[in-house]
Amino acid sequence: MSHIVQITTEIRDEQAVRAACVRLQLAAPEHKTVRLFNATATGLCVQLPAWNYAVICNLQTGQLQYDNYQGHWGEQKHLHSFLQAYAVEKARIEARKKGHRVSECKLEDGSIKVTVHVGGAA
Repeated sequence: MSHIVQITTEIRDEQAVRAACVRLQLAAPEHKTVRLFNATATGLCVQLPAWNYAVICNLQTGQLQYDNYQGHWGEQKHLHSFLQAYAVEKARIEARKKGHRVSECKLEDGSIKVTVHVGGAA
């Protein structure tokens, strides 16, 4: 039996952030304080392609801080790709902790279908 799940992504797992960066071929994230346009932020910093400022992941709150000036300093699609990669990697990590197998398939619209195989079933 399949189930459709809708999730709101909170970024709380450093291992999943690191795996998402590997998946997207981004530089390894670093814990630090960085300057945004008119503020500073501290957390796990991810540098997205062609973004002027890093995306800061506050792992305690699950929230992101970033400044892309409504797309002028970084395309929103890169943030969406990172969030998607994080969600897939987090699902993989949690499924494997429970001993399940995971497979994925990229769909035509760019989304990723993740299938968790419980109890070794195909």
